[in-house]
Amino acid sequence: MQQFKSSRSGLTGRQKAAILMVTLGPELSANIYKHLREEEIEELTLEIANIRRVEPELKDFVLTEFKEISLAQEYISLGGIEYARELLEKAFGTVKAEEIIRRLTASLQVRPFDFARKADPAQLFNFIQGEHPQTISLIMAYLQPDQAAIILSALPPEQQVEVAIRLATMDRTNPEALNEVESVLEKRLASYITQDSTTAGGIQAAVEILNRVDRATGKTIMDSLDEMDPELAETIRKRMFVFEDIITLDDRSIQRVIREVESKDWALSLKASNDAVQERIYKNMSQRAASMLKEEIDYLGPVRLRDVEEAQQRIVAVIRKLEDAGEIVVGRGGEDEIIV
Repeated sequence: MQQFKSSRSGLTGRQKAAILMVTLGPELSANIYKHLREEEIEELTLEIANIRRVEPELKDFVLTEFKEISLAQEYISLGGIEYARELLEKAFGTVKAEEIIRRLTASLQVRPFDFARKADPAQLFNFIQGEHPQTISLIMAYLQPDQAAIILSALPPEQQVEVAIRLATMDRTNPEALNEVESVLEKRLASYITQDSTTAGGIQAAVEILNRVDRATGKTIMDSLDEMDPELAETIRKRMFVFEDIITLDDRSIQRVIREVESKDWALSLKASNDAVQERIYKNMSQRAASMLKEEIDYLGPVRLRDVEEAQQRIVAVIRKLEDAGEIVVGRGGEDEIIV
């Protein structure tokens, strides 16, 4: 067990987080846990378990540092790194402000293109539409999905496909190349930036953007992907609508899907689904049908996760088939949701 004394310089970020959680108490700490990944919870819990006693001076130091970094992060979200530096200098002086900024960028790491995420997507499009598809995909990877979807939809069809492919196959970006693109866009938008070399892009980024473009744009891109890279197209397609997304369908569409799916697949799929999904399905069935389905689920007993996932995938396939046939509507963020 560790007994932390007033040695501040030797503390790791994880140790500081553990001290902070202990200081905040179980109720507040439990709320913070809700926002952490499973591996982060495990690591932090282990660190907390190793704490025996923390000196009051060290608690005060950790709380003060946390307050300063949180304040700096808030300032950055409002107006960028230089705006944060200016406010911190007024509050704490130049030396202290620089120290806080250094701690912030070392621990929280401000993401590239932070300024761009606050910009209007139409304005961004005007600045980047003439760039190489690789440059456009790099910038889109760091934008909010809704912003990137608007930009993707506005590109010419042949460029949409190339940008989508580059976005989906992007992994790590050379820090120098990232910095160069970021600097050029910074000058064009007359904003402030900070350097970073995080991972961006990839399949999930492409999926989130394609899920938000209008149906015509999405179909054009996916049809072209089918010809150019069938394996990539199938990987993206599998993630574009997951089983849990069924709650985004309107009641009429859900009822149509229910009629097309075998009872056994519903039983397997709902066995491991969340309450929201179960409630929407039962709501769109007759009381007798819902009661029979619940009994069938209870009768199943333990089932393999693979069987559940396969059943859910079969239902997703039915949803895609009905959407392609125009029999149901799958809402997308990038198009008009008014149905007439």
